Amino acid sequence: MDRRSFFKIGAAAVAMAAADKMASAANVKLRFEDMKKHAKINVIYHADFPQEKRFKTMLRNITNHLSVYDFDPFQIKIVVVSHGAGAKFLLKDLSGTKWAKEPIDQKALRTKMEELLQYGVEFYLCGITVKRAKLVGKLYDFVKIVPSGVGTVAHLQSLGYAYIKVQ
Repeated sequence: MDRRSFFKIGAAAVAMAAADKMASAANVKLRFEDMKKHAKINVIYHADFPQEKRFKTMLRNITNHLSVYDFDPFQIKIVVVSHGAGAKFLLKDLSGTKWAKEPIDQKALRTKMEELLQYGVEFYLCGITVKRAKLVGKLYDFVKIVPSGVGTVAHLQSLGYAYIKVQ
């Protein structure tokens, strides 16, 4: 790694740490106008599915995707947009939800998501899902709430984000 890349990554890490500290008080709520392109390559990973194995595959694919850009947040920006059944993977507490009895390896998922946060990956959750499923207070601190999951997917695509959905 050259000196310039070292300082770029260091500056990005400081910015992300500040954002994480701000988000820890409560989940940040984003509006469509808050969403912008952040890097040379901008990508949406769409998660509206209930299968844990599929979500883990998506997280592994994101790691692989970042690796071809040397994990440089100035080269690639990835956001995960979840809604519906995909919400359960972003919850620190499943009790009181329709997924309460599902055996999900929350510790492993959280560890992997926290690793991805270090490289600028953001996790967005549909505000409609949050409201309808009564998920307030159950989300990981790093989860950002967006007005609508599908609306966010469409909005980001209109800004030039590429769309990926793991099958």
